[in-house]
Parts: sequence; C-alpha cells; structure tokens
Amino acid sequence: MPAADHLPVPDADLALLIDAARDAGALARSYFRQSPRQWDKPGKGGPVTEADLATDSFLRETLTAARPQYGWLSEETPDDAARLACETVFIVDPIDGTRAFIEGETAWSVSLAIARMGEIAAAVVFLPALDRLFTALRGSGAWRDGTPLAASSRDRAAGGTLLANRWSMGETYWPGGVPAVKREFRPSLAYRLALIGEGRYDAMVTFRDTWEWDIAAGTLIAVEAGATVTDRHGGTLRFNTPRAQAPGIIAGSPGAHAELLARHR
Repeated sequence: MPAADHLPVPDADLALLIDAARDAGALARSYFRQSPRQWDKPGKGGPVTEADLATDSFLRETLTAARPQYGWLSEETPDDAARLACETVFIVDPIDGTRAFIEGETAWSVSLAIARMGEIAAAVVFLPALDRLFTALRGSGAWRDGTPLAASSRDRAAGGTLLANRWSMGETYWPGGVPAVKREFRPSLAYRLALIGEGRYDAMVTFRDTWEWDIAAGTLIAVEAGATVTDRHGGTLRFNTPRAQAPGIIAGSPGAHAELLARHR
C-alpha cells in the first residue's frame, strides 16, 4: 500500500487523514474481539464502547493539534456550535459500525473527512480489521489502497445490486414500485458508500435521517469515483450544518440513482 507521502495526488490534509486513520485503526483494533466495556447511549442512541471513546480522543488530539484552526464534529464528542463559524471542519466517526465491532465482525471502519465551506474536500475510510484503505480528494479522484476507483456504469437499478437494510425495501418507501434488485447489507454506512465508489455494487439507500459523520467521507469517495450521491429527495448534500444530519441518502451509478430516486418519490 502507498505510504501517506506516496499518494497518487499529494495533499497535506489527505496525508494527515491517512496517517491518523491508520494509527486510530491500530488503537481500535487493540480492543477488537477483546470484550471491551460497552453501554447504550441515552435516547436510544445505540451502543458505544470504550474503544469508540479512546479512538475518538486520539483522533481529536492528533488532528486538532495538526490543524488547530479547523473545527470539530464527531459522533463521540459533545457538539460545540463553535464549529459553525469555522470555514474548515473535521467530520469524524471513530468507529462506524459499532454493533459489528462488538459482535466481532470485520466490516467496521474509521471514517475521517475534512469539510470546507460545506463540501467535503478530503476523505478516508479505513477498515482496520481488513487493512483496506479508501481515500478521495475533491476534484482529483478516489482510490482503494492506491488504485483508482470507478463506480458502476449500470444504466438502471432494476436487475442490479443494492446495499440497503431490509426495512428500506418496504413498499411504503417506494410509491413508484419496489425496485427489482439484489439486496445486500454492510453495517458501516461509510463502507457502503466506499463500495459504491469501488463499483462492487450499483447503488445504496438509507431513508432515515443520517448523521453527517456516517456519510461525509464515503460521499466524497463515491462522487469522485463517478457515482451520483444526493439526499433521499434528490437534494445536494451539505456538511457542517447546524443539525449535522441529512434526510437520508441515495447513491449509485447515475442511471441507477435516477431510477431509485424516481421510484422513491
């Protein structure tokens, strides 16, 4: 794999994210399958483990020390509205796919992004248990382990592959008819989007309000690989917003995305 100083497109911010993701991944992996302490977040916020918190603390210290002028938005850090005044912001999910992490599955990721003026400028999705690194730089492309990515070129969703959870295929979400697709699932939203960028699947959907830290890095990876990514209504995704949420997401080849959006509406 290319070291951070041998990126296909040299960029200091992307190199910083890569180094931080690898180090954070090593820290998270030290807790993996070691029965880390865990508890439930208030308000049905889902599970969290000591690994999530340790990794978040490491990333915040490392990244903000390197870029003290950048704001900070992370799943495991209490939100600070001061980030809204920052032109550039780190958007971080220290362990995306915590349930998978707890269950000893390998498809969890460290998801790191830098947003500038509401758009993602640099992104990394790293799967420590698989040693798999996805990266992207706005306007320059997306890569897996240094190899350029290309999203699916399929011209329609029907007959293709779709990453989605089971309830997303309910008829109530598809007034235009449930698409005839082969459905699969991965627990990490960031990884799902990276897989769209890799072209291993034609599209992905999630219809719940979605936290920015779950989708920021993966969105850029998918877009730079040639996919179309919008919210569930077809709107442009913006980042570092006051609510830090998007109204769901649809991503895929342009043709598959268009069909899914039309059926969903």
